[in-house]
Amino acid sequence: MSVNALGTATAGLQAMQAAIGIVSQNVANAGTAGYVRRTLTPVSMGAGNNGVAVGTVARTFDEAALKQLRLETAGAAYTSVKADVISQMDKLYGTPGSSTALDGILNTFTQALQTLAANTNSTAARTTVVQTAATLAGQIGSIANSVQELRSGVESRLGTETRAASDLLSSIADLNIKATSTSDDATRAAILDQRDQQITQLSSYFDVKTVAQRDGTVSVLTTSGVTLVDRGLSATLTFDGRGTLDAKAAYASDPSKRGVGTITATTPGGAVIDLGEPGTLRSGTLAAEFELRDTILPQAQRQLDDLAGGLARALTDQTVSATASAGVTPAQADLDLTGIKPGNTVTVPIQQNGVVRNVILIASGVGTPNVDPAQTADPTALVQTFDISGGPSTYGASLQTALSALSGRVSPALDITATGVSGGRVRFESPGTWQVASASAGITKPASASDVSSGFPYIPLFVDGTSSLVTGSFDAGSQLTGLAQRLAVNPAVANNTASLFAGSATSTSPDTMRPLFLYDALTSAKQTFSAASGIGGIDAPHSASVVGFTQDIIAAQGAASVNARNLDEGQGVALATAQGRFSSSAGVNIDEEMSRLIELQTAYTANARVLTAARDMLDTLLRI
Repeated sequence: MSVNALGTATAGLQAMQAAIGIVSQNVANAGTAGYVRRTLTPVSMGAGNNGVAVGTVARTFDEAALKQLRLETAGAAYTSVKADVISQMDKLYGTPGSSTALDGILNTFTQALQTLAANTNSTAARTTVVQTAATLAGQIGSIANSVQELRSGVESRLGTETRAASDLLSSIADLNIKATSTSDDATRAAILDQRDQQITQLSSYFDVKTVAQRDGTVSVLTTSGVTLVDRGLSATLTFDGRGTLDAKAAYASDPSKRGVGTITATTPGGAVIDLGEPGTLRSGTLAAEFELRDTILPQAQRQLDDLAGGLARALTDQTVSATASAGVTPAQADLDLTGIKPGNTVTVPIQQNGVVRNVILIASGVGTPNVDPAQTADPTALVQTFDISGGPSTYGASLQTALSALSGRVSPALDITATGVSGGRVRFESPGTWQVASASAGITKPASASDVSSGFPYIPLFVDGTSSLVTGSFDAGSQLTGLAQRLAVNPAVANNTASLFAGSATSTSPDTMRPLFLYDALTSAKQTFSAASGIGGIDAPHSASVVGFTQDIIAAQGAASVNARNLDEGQGVALATAQGRFSSSAGVNIDEEMSRLIELQTAYTANARVLTAARDMLDTLLRI
């Protein structure tokens, strides 16, 4: 027997012993989270490749399965957070139709108005109207406060998760260094297991992708391309949380205008990137929380603000339509703006070659700067304020100044004109390309919150705070923003319930006209609610009664909750599938390992028999 055979058998024993050790390690870690099955790859050596060496230890898994697992992990985290918060928000409105739900409380209020109309002499009926109105205002405010509490909770979670994600990035970079500095295959495999597990954990916070480098490290990036880990360097994430949020707190790219926190990433290359900017993070819990805080919950607040504004203004605002002058060229439309107040709007539909757009002119008492169209009922409208501080005689000139300011915002240039006719009456004309289709204005009739008679049958039953009419003013910022929290029953009405049934502006005799008017204004009369509420779409205003809009809000929230839950359940199935796929490629199968162990034991025995035979031969030679 040659010496080569003995060397080969000895090397074979060593290789099989190492392989058996790997199998034993696999079996021992079969239930260990994040452990990836190891394999040993022997290598041929010696003359004619008739020898063997232990080789290298490799981790066995499907790269595509790991990529899919991280993708689905981010998706499941995203849908889970959204489903949880949207479900909490849906519960705020109560069970539709129940007496304690928002629509049920509104119905109780309208029924109280009906009862008053049938019993105008009843002190109890008047008191019930005021009490149910106060309950309704309180419920709207309570829901709105809860929406802001949810936003504040999301803000807090963003801070906590940002710190956790930043720690993971630092740890991944450290593991990159350790993986390249060790020469022991088993140790390196354990480090890579830990690194992969942390990257998968990171993907629950936001969507990531990895790029393998030649030195064995990985670079970690967001799917939008922001580099977070580059070999041994990592980005630092910080969150400048704002604590308790209110209805006015909103995201802006300009830090001086931003009222909420954002995540700032200082990348390995030194760049500073705002991860809170829309579209930067696309999945994971952080992306879901940004969407909830900056889009979904503010939209719920806008719905409640619109409801509060609609509830108040349905009882105070009169829609005035223009009177067209027949047979006159150019076309004319006269509109009476007597009594117009800051925040009241003049809407002028214009058309050119079949294209129709709204021009919305907002009355201002202080020469308010331009208003974002998204804050009006129609986000696609041409919007401009006009100054009414000079009195009715200046309305025409102020409107013309506003129209001139709008002329360059549309093509062809806006060329309609406005002139004062007499008193508060103004005339819109179409001397050029654009044609005036019609014109209308919503005018708040009561002179003040304490005026409960002159606007008959209109009455300021609901006010902003304790003494401000709800007119939609922009003079001190948007009055509508946060109105849901401030809506209250007018003390002037609560202290003089007889005003609820007065027969005219000068009479205090009981009459059914005002209670019936108030009932119809809430249940039948159509109002225009903003597209920003998301009810009926986000590109066009929504027309409905106050009662109908309330029902639409509750239905929309219920549908959103169901959709979010269904999406989360579907994403949960996708995640389970991805986990199963990765586990099948990377996990330890005990049966397969036992089968492999038998094969290795057989090979070990064969090599041992060669050495045993050599020993016996040597013993025989020594005995000769």
